Parts: sequence; C-alpha cells; structure tokens
Amino acid sequence: MLNRNIQPAICEPSHLDVQRPERHVFPNGIVLNVLDACDSEVTRVDLVMGGGRWHQTQPLQALFTNRMLREGTRQYTAACIAEKLDYYGAWLDLSSAPEYTYVTLYSLNKYLPQTLDILESLVKEPVFPEKELKVIVDTNVEQFKVNLSKVDFLAHRALVKTLFGGHHPAGRLVCEDDYQRIVPDVLRQFYDRYYNSGNCTLYLSGKITGDCVRRVEALFGNEPFGQGTRPEKKTFRPETDARKQVFVERAGVLQSAVRLGMLTLDRCHPDYLKFRVLVTLLGGYFGSRLMSNIREQKGYTYGISAGYASYPDQGVLTISTETANQYVAPLIAEVYREITRLQDEQVSSEELSMVKNYMLGDLCRSCESAFSLADGWIFLQVYGLKDTYFADAMQAIKDITPGEIQDLACKYLRKEDLKEVVAGAK
Repeated sequence: MLNRNIQPAICEPSHLDVQRPERHVFPNGIVLNVLDACDSEVTRVDLVMGGGRWHQTQPLQALFTNRMLREGTRQYTAACIAEKLDYYGAWLDLSSAPEYTYVTLYSLNKYLPQTLDILESLVKEPVFPEKELKVIVDTNVEQFKVNLSKVDFLAHRALVKTLFGGHHPAGRLVCEDDYQRIVPDVLRQFYDRYYNSGNCTLYLSGKITGDCVRRVEALFGNEPFGQGTRPEKKTFRPETDARKQVFVERAGVLQSAVRLGMLTLDRCHPDYLKFRVLVTLLGGYFGSRLMSNIREQKGYTYGISAGYASYPDQGVLTISTETANQYVAPLIAEVYREITRLQDEQVSSEELSMVKNYMLGDLCRSCESAFSLADGWIFLQVYGLKDTYFADAMQAIKDITPGEIQDLACKYLRKEDLKEVVAGAK
C-alpha cells in the first residue's frame, strides 16, 4: 500500500526523446511537416507564411490582413464562415508576429473535408470586405482606447520605445490614426505579396492518417497559388534611449506598473540556453528570488516576474510588476539587490536543483502532445534553430553549475543597462 507520509522520489529525466516531424515536399514546393501523435480524432493544420510586422509598409497592415481572412471570401460571407466552423466544431486561430503570420485550424477528423474547404477559401480567395473591416477597426480602436487607460499597457509601450527607438518596428508605437489608415487596398497589397505557395510551410498534427495528408495535398500541394515570393531578411538597428528612468503619468491610479528592461543576447547565442536558467532563477517561476523577496517577504506586490522576449536578431530581458505608488522606489531597489546577490554569491545547490527540476518538467510538458510538438517545431523554424534544440536545452539545464550562474549574472545582468519604466500617478 502507498505510504503517503513518504515524499515520492524526484526522478530527473535522462534524455528527451522528441518526435521529429515526417517531412514531405508537395508538387508545388510547399513543405509539409506531419506529427502523428494523438489518440483523439482531432487534427490541427498550421500554415506558416513569411511576412509580418517587419515587412509591412504601414503600422497594423500585417495584423489586419491576417485578421480579415475570416471576414469573407469569394465563396463564403463572414457569417457563413462563422456558422460553418461552429457547426463542425472547428476552431480557427489567426495571428501575426515580427517575421511570420499564422493560420491555424483545429478540426474533428470526420469533418476535415468540410473544414479544409473553408480553410482553402480563406487562404486563397479572401475579399477584405469594406463593411466588415470598418466594424473590426472601430472595435479595435475602442479596445485601444481602453488599453491606454491601463498602466501595464502604458509601461510596456514606453519600455519597447525606450529600448528600440521610434524608428525600429518593435519600438514604433501604434496610435489611433494608424487604425484609420487601414483600408481594403492596403490589406490586399500585403496579401498579394506574402500569401502564396512559395512562401508557405504546412504543419499537420494530431491523429494524422493518409487520407488527411492526401486531402491537404489536393487543396494546397498541387497547384501553386499566389504570385508573391518569400520576403527578404530585414535587419533593424535599435536606437536605445540614453535615459535611465522613464515615467508615464496616469493620474488617479492607486497602483503603478513597473518595467525594468534591457537588450540582451538572442536565441542563437551560445550562452542563451544557460542564460534561461539564470532568468528563471531570478524571476521565472513562483519560487524565484524576486517572488520570494519582493512578494513573500516585503509584500510590495502580488506578483513579479522576470522573462525573456525574443525579437529578430535581438532579445529583451524584462522584469514586470505592479505595486502601490509608495512602494515603487523600494521595489526597484530590491530588484537591484537580488541581481547583486546573484553576482556576488553563488546560488546554493539546493536552490539550483529546484530550478532545474522545474525547468526540466516544463520542457517535458512542452513536448507531451501533438499540438505542443507542432508549436515546438514551428518555433525552431521561425527562429532558425537546430533540430537538436530540445536535447541541447535539456543538457544545458542539467549541466549548469552555481559558478556558471554567477558568471552569467556578472556578464549579462548589467544594472547600468537596465531601463526603469514606471507608469502611474506622481
């Protein structure tokens, strides 16, 4: 009988056996990646297109081009698309990023022929109807106005502009007038250039049968579609603000949003995988240094985190929280104190072991389902990482030592480079 008074042993995974996609090249040149790793009769179809915010000719062009795919095609109206997807129990997700846009369909296998027919129409023949576009733009403008009243939104905008500068696509802040310049012709220009078979990669994940592959090939893999080509790689140089502190006033609020951030190494840097361990130790999980000190001991905030955001050719380290206005200065002082501790003192083996166990478990969870596997392999494609990334990440977590943590903290947690952004009341 199980003795519940005895804690189960912690078993460190010896290796990470990540299923690799089975790759096919269709007659029109599209590469299909198949991940058959599911018992349920569900399939996910991902179309990954090159071309995102880095390639648009005006703000919001990539976002609204992608968003408007579901608002009407030559065959289907927006209402018909919504009704059919709901009837077949399907889910459509549309999103865009700096260098890519994504069209994702979740479908029950028994209705895959019907849902693929809708997906084909969305991708190949959208019409960008003016009436529906105006409704969506007006809705987004109202949401934008609401967001401008939130201190966390204001702090994030101020931080990226401080780090990248207003001419960089990451630091160029959207304003209300940008929404009004979104018209159907602007979206068609972006669509015509980037939505084509020569600029597309396909992923099939779930319970994938030969019939699934054949149906996808029949609709997307035989004849070329679209006239554009793959976008060229664009590189932008950040123009970081020289100011150490930036304040954004939001009168009358009881809490201020605090963002500390700095430009740092990108995902392809040889130190990146071990740098992730340092960031997690500092503020990447509930038992982190920042949470233990600033939340548990000082009570300055309900939650505080340190994280890494990836941009093309650049990474950003961000420390984020909200706190009562009177605690802003002491909270920031405690953040610097924890960074100094990491630089001056080696972390204990017990604390490092806890961080390693957390990160190893999180890494294993990221590869436990067909859909998370698809996310992982898309991630590798987007950031140009090697197929050995998952094994390399596990090995880096297992191998890192307290001495390496201290060296990385001295090398990359430079307090003089951290920008302090506060949005709130004076």
